[in-house]
Amino acid sequence: MASSEFHHFGVPTSVKSSNESYVEGAKVYISDPESHPYRVEFLRFEDDSPLPEAVRTQPHAAFIVDSLDDALEGENVIIPPFDATDELRVAFIKDGDAIIEVMERR
Repeated sequence: MASSEFHHFGVPTSVKSSNESYVEGAKVYISDPESHPYRVEFLRFEDDSPLPEAVRTQPHAAFIVDSLDDALEGENVIIPPFDATDELRVAFIKDGDAIIEVMERR
């Protein structure tokens, strides 16, 4: 796998955060990990979120990679690549019991 850099730790929660933004397609509210001292991103899912149960119920680690396509090669992709923001293209993989978000900057 190409090089990767830790970006954040995602934690599902039912508690509203003060700095949430809404991701409409995923039906999830997310906090800004860059404003947290330990880069924690809190995710508050709507009941009918279409995301896989593993992503909705388990924490995940997120990494910036040079090439999202290269990082996904041979992996168990549970959420295929999508544009999370204008700057980020992301996907989720499962490695054993670990949920990992891989992110590519544009």
